[in-house]
Parts: sequence; structure tokens; C-alpha cells
Amino acid sequence: MRQIKQALFFCFLCTTSVLLFAQVKKVEVFHQNWIDFNKNGIKDIYEDTSHDIDERVEDLLSQMNIEEKTCQMVTLYGFGRVLKDELPTDAWKNELWKDGIGNIDEHLGNTTFRRQTETKYSYPYSRHAEAINFIQKWFIEETRLGIPVDFTIEGIRGLAHDRATNFPANIGLGSTWDKELAYNMGQVIGREAKVLGYTNVYSPILDLARDPRWGRVVECLGEDPFLVAEMGVNIAAGIQNEGVVSSPKHFAVYSTPVGGRDGEARTDPHVTLREMHQVNLYPFEQVFLRANVLGVMSSYNDYDGIPVTGSYYFLTELLRNKYKFKGYVVSDSDAVEFLHTKHKVAKDYKDAIKQCVEAGLNIRTNFTPPEVYVIPLRELIREGSLSMDVVNQRVREILWVKFKIGLFDHPLTDNPAEADKVVRSGEHRELAKKASYESLVLLKNEGNLLPLDKNKYKSVLVVGPNADNISHSLCRYGPNNVDIVSVYEGLKRKIASGSNVRHAKGCSVQPDNMLELEMYYTPPRDEEKKLIDEAVELAKEADIIIAVLGDNPGTVGESKSRTSLGLSGYQETLLRNLYETGVPVVLVLINGRPVTINWADKYIPAILEAWFPGEFGGEAIADALFGDYNPGGKLPVTFPASVGQIPFAFPYKPAAHAGQGNGKSRVIEGLYPFGYGLSYTSFDYSALTISPDVSTGDEDICISFTLKNTGKFDGDEVVQLYFSDLVSSVTVYEKQLRGFERVHLKPREEKIVKFIIKPLHLSLLNKEMERVLEPGEFEILIGSSSDDIRLRKLIRITNEK
Repeated sequence: MRQIKQALFFCFLCTTSVLLFAQVKKVEVFHQNWIDFNKNGIKDIYEDTSHDIDERVEDLLSQMNIEEKTCQMVTLYGFGRVLKDELPTDAWKNELWKDGIGNIDEHLGNTTFRRQTETKYSYPYSRHAEAINFIQKWFIEETRLGIPVDFTIEGIRGLAHDRATNFPANIGLGSTWDKELAYNMGQVIGREAKVLGYTNVYSPILDLARDPRWGRVVECLGEDPFLVAEMGVNIAAGIQNEGVVSSPKHFAVYSTPVGGRDGEARTDPHVTLREMHQVNLYPFEQVFLRANVLGVMSSYNDYDGIPVTGSYYFLTELLRNKYKFKGYVVSDSDAVEFLHTKHKVAKDYKDAIKQCVEAGLNIRTNFTPPEVYVIPLRELIREGSLSMDVVNQRVREILWVKFKIGLFDHPLTDNPAEADKVVRSGEHRELAKKASYESLVLLKNEGNLLPLDKNKYKSVLVVGPNADNISHSLCRYGPNNVDIVSVYEGLKRKIASGSNVRHAKGCSVQPDNMLELEMYYTPPRDEEKKLIDEAVELAKEADIIIAVLGDNPGTVGESKSRTSLGLSGYQETLLRNLYETGVPVVLVLINGRPVTINWADKYIPAILEAWFPGEFGGEAIADALFGDYNPGGKLPVTFPASVGQIPFAFPYKPAAHAGQGNGKSRVIEGLYPFGYGLSYTSFDYSALTISPDVSTGDEDICISFTLKNTGKFDGDEVVQLYFSDLVSSVTVYEKQLRGFERVHLKPREEKIVKFIIKPLHLSLLNKEMERVLEPGEFEILIGSSSDDIRLRKLIRITNEK
């Protein structure tokens, strides 16, 4: 039946093509070993694979007019966003993109939560690939020079396409501390993009979660630059290994806005120059230099009064000159417009365009028609306000990427039917499942309440607003129409035999008076009180209570910053009332940012952090609670004890988190430190060796130690390597992460773990802002978290050669 449907669809495409172009005498474009893009019957240099990319770019650029060049400098958003048509129509010959287009974003993918983008061409997967081929052929055959389109798509939790493979949120992926998993996830995203017809994925996010009030913490891999860099390099490399562009975002210093504010608020970061380079820019620098990504999205914030998207320093001096970036830059939505409307550094929109293009922006990307940008861009060129040399360079950089990824050699998907075998395949779903399991972090397990014994607990109450909710694992930047397993469903499947599993909502994540509750407590209103009372009555009849609390897409995400870090609404009230029944309570957190659960940490015996766990989250949580899986994730972010402690992220300067002498007015200790996570088993660290322990600073330093599982369960331990610079010419961070490995061991099994520290890892930015490795003593620290250091040893760097 599927083959019949595909055949009918192919006939439909062919018939449509004939009807569309019957009045035009067709020129043969596709030849056996070359494509006649400009339809002149001659193999031009840009059409000839025997020439190198730079020659082909220059040849094509020399043939382009202003209309064609400026059309390459803009994004056309896909169906339901800007495009009114799913497939080309006669009217396209009169649209701006008759002269080509730089890229088309989110076309026919069926964007989550946006019903206007629903389309019959998103699924089956092969239908989408055929449709993209059809559109690509239109641009090749119906535009003068036939320049192929770069089809872009979001992809931070898996590809943002209908029924693609669904992974946990980035904050959960960061909790895995699994570089191989990150690389394999990147491969899955790239592979699924490729067979569906996409050529460029906006991923990974390299922003740092330095302020947990900020709404997009859920999209971050963590707060530490080294962790984010290592995970980000692997995701990006995995994507590009499949022949698809990785475009990380948001460059730069985007995720540390004043007060954690988001949405329409100003997003300017108050970060010093040295901190910006050592912390915020480090992941980008590493991804550009090591993964050689071909795309990047510029952010819409400013830095020290200069909007990043209008900054020659960020987009040219740093990005291209220092980081050796050779790809093209797209703007985040409104980034260009904001120079005029928000930052007030441009007198009008044309002035904003001029500043951004001169700074280094290649393609403007926003949810408005492309002519909104292109018409004033052309006016600037014709007025002489914008140099043609600058425009040529921006277009040259765009074309170079298109040649590099083979759009001029193989612009069409060879085998659309392959998409039905590849997208969300069994292998891909198994990897997503592994990510859901590895993202779990055990925060507390007093008296070894966990794992639970199925034979002991015959009556189980699964309670809370996230107990039977799945919205947290669907995202505008990830797959949609995916069957998510809720915690309640996962537990029913797990313990259905001989047990009574009941459910109660308990309360809402976001009650009507949520903002009032952010400021002061008021008693629950009728509906919330009824939900709490119903849950408590059921709890009295249970043997064990599993409370599933936290966030939903209404309390965390883009434009969802908070002024409090407590459980929203009446969730803590529900938890306290459940605790007062005397029935043992296990707290499962499904959330997108750190939460100040001080009361729960004091009174609730077992707490499992699950983040937004993806398609297999309910199954993973059930297996972890009942002992078929031993959680081994570690926190990629610090949990402060109070919102008043912010900034409280790792790494931090010496004494930054110290006490106040005789002062008794401030909470000093945090709740859970960076890198923290418990296990059902125990691990012993021993036999640390470092060679050489006295180094000239121009050689790698080899570190090894023995890790042993001394408990009764199979388990994963995330071993972490830090260092401290004991004396330096400028103040540096108290500890700095410089290595980590996730190691699986059976009971009594041991393994030698090895790390290599490179000279760069111990370097700093000196008073002149030069990166140098200074001589002196450094302490190497090996541990289970940033606070739980098990092994340490001094090494010395000398000037002697």
C-alpha cells in the first residue's frame, strides 16, 4: 500500500510539473556528469567539479547581478510561516525568489505547536524528501543561474520535523556527560536531516546556563564552558559527519542577560571582557576550531553597548580571523531590526542593515517576507551607501558553503524512499532511549529507599501535574507528533502485575494566580484545593507515593524567565500534605531549570532529577525507581539554595561562595553542586599517577587512576578532572573542569581511567589579554563532583626548556 501511495504521489508531482511548465520550452539541465545551472549549454567553471571551490565561487559570482546577489542574503521561511504555498506555483515566477534565495527554513516539517504549518508533505518521510527535491528542481530549472537552496531546520532535541527521533532536552543531555552519546546524537540528527532533504541544522546550542532564572536554561547543555564545549564539539561533528551543515547558536554572550530576563526585555549581558572570553566564548571557539562548522546564528543581544549582529569585532575579527570560521552567518530573529528598535544604534532599518552587513552578517533570518529586507538592501547598494565589495564578500561566503556541502554537485536527494527506513529507525530510537536513561540524576536517597521493591509496595500513587503529562518532551525546536511515555504510563507498564497503580493530578504547574505566588503565599483557590484534597485522600491508601513535580512549557523555555526558583504554583503545598500522611514519598522532578527544593531536600527521603526526559522518559524513570536501571547522571548546573544567591554558577572565583565572617544574615551553602549525582552503588578512586609532574609547558601531561565499583549494583560513574592554579598573574577560577568520562562498571570491577591535559588546558588570559601558560604550581583534582574530590596531586610548570 505504501508503494502505491508513493507511486501516486510521484505521478501527482510529475503532472503538476507538466501543468506548471507546459508553456515554457524546457532546456535540458541535468546531464550525466554535470548540471547546466545557467542553462547555456556550456559547462561553466562553476558547473565543473574539476575546478576547486574558490574558482567555482568566483565564476558564479561574476555572473550574478544585484538582484541575484541580494536574494542569496536572505531567508525565506517555509509553509505556514511566510510561504503560502507548499509546492511551487505559477505565481513564484513573480515573487522575489524568482532570482533565487539563500535558504528556506522550516519548510514542510510541521512545526510543533503551530497548526498553520501542518502539511501532508511532512509524512511519510519519503514524501517530504520528494517534495524538497521538487522545490529544489524549481530553483535550479526556473531561476536564471539555477543556484540551489540551502534547506535549514532546527534540531536541538532531535530534528524539528514531524515524527523525527525525539531526545531529552539539552539540560538532560548535558546531565549524561557522555561525549560518545552526544556525537551519536549529532549523527542521528544529521542523518535524518539528510534523507529528508534538509542541508543545514541549527544545532548545537552553545549558550551557558549561568543564570537559572533565564527561560532558555532548558535548552543549554550546562553552565560550565568545558562541559558545554566537549558535548557541543561532538554534536556538531556528528551532524557534519553526515554531510549536513551544523549551525551552532547563539553567538555570542546571549545567555547571561541582566536579571535572567527574557522575551521583550533587554538581553544585554553584564560580563567582563576576560570572563566573556574564558567562559562564554570558549565553547564557540572550540566548536569552530575543532568541528569546523559551516554555519552559525548571531544573537540579538548587545555586548558592552555594541549589538553583536552589528559588531565587526564579533562577526569578523573574532569569528573569521581568530576562530577561522569559513561558513556563513544567519541572524537570529529580529537581530537586525533590533539595532534600530531596541538598541537604538541605527537611525532606521536601512541603517541597521548596513551596519550588520558591514559587520559580517551573511543572511538575515526572520519571520517576515524576504522583500522586507532585500528591497532596502538593494537601495543601499544603488545609493552607494553599501560597498559592492562588501556585498560580494558576503555572497562569496554563502556560495562557498553551498559548494562545500555539494549542493552544486548533488542538489537532490538520490533516494527519497530511504527516508522511510532511516528516520526514527529502531537504531535511532534506541539511542534516544539511552539518552533518556543516562540523563537521570539521583539527588537524594536517604536510607536507601530506592530502588523500590515491587513485592513490598502493592499500592502505588503516582501524583502531580507532571505524572501523566507529556508536553514537556515536545518542543518548537525538536520533533513533534511523537508518542511520549508519561511517568504514570511507564509505572503502570512496569508494575502492573499484582499491584494497584493509581493517579491523581494533585495541582497545576501554572495556576491562575501563579505570579501572585511568585511574590507571596496565598491559600489555594477552590479548584487547586480540590485537587490537593483528592490526592491526599488517595495517598492515605497507598504504600508508596511517587510525586512528579516541576515545570512545563509554560514555566520554562524561550521567553519564560522566572523571578523565583521554587516549585511553581501549589506544588510544594501538595508535597507537604503528601508527606504529612506518613506514607513514604519519592519526588521525581521533571523540570527545565534548577529548583530551590530546600524543604524537599530536608524531608523527602528520595529525589530523582529527570529534566525533560524525551520520548522514553516514563520508561526510564520507572526502571530507575524499581532498580532495573541505576541512575548515573551528574548535574551540569549548580542548584542554588536561594534565588538571592545568583550568580552562583560554576566555575567561580576564589572565595566567591565563602561566608561573611560574623554575618548571620545570608544563606551561603548551595543545594547541589556542579557535577553532583548519586548512585545505588559506590565507587573507589585510587592510584593516581601523573607524568610528567614537572613539565616545561610544551608537552601533554598524562594522568591515570584506578576506579572500582565497590557496591552491589552495576553502575555508571562520571569521573571529573579539575585543576587549580595556585598562584597566577590575574585572578582565575577556584577550580576548572578539564576532563570527564562516563565509566560503566559491574560490582567489584575496576578500570584504569586516563586523561590527557594539554598546555592550553592550564593557560589563562594575562593582563594583556594574551593566552599564556604561566610557570608555577597547579593542583590536579580528580573527583565525583566539583565538591567531592577523591584524589589530588601537585604538578609544576617551569620555564626551563
